Amino acid sequence: MKTLILVLLVVWLVLSVLGALIEGLMWLLMVGLILFAVTAAYGWLTRGRGANRT
Repeated sequence: MKTLILVLLVVWLVLSVLGALIEGLMWLLMVGLILFAVTAAYGWLTRGRGANRT
């Protein structure tokens, strides 16, 4: 699960950079930043739950 979250963070970051570099895709920057923040928050909130599972 940790790997999936890291991959998603990288994908959202790449989309954000592309949105910032390509003039007509400013919406892609906003979507990428929002998804990056949501994925990072989810990963941060669930980071301690995996150790407690039996």
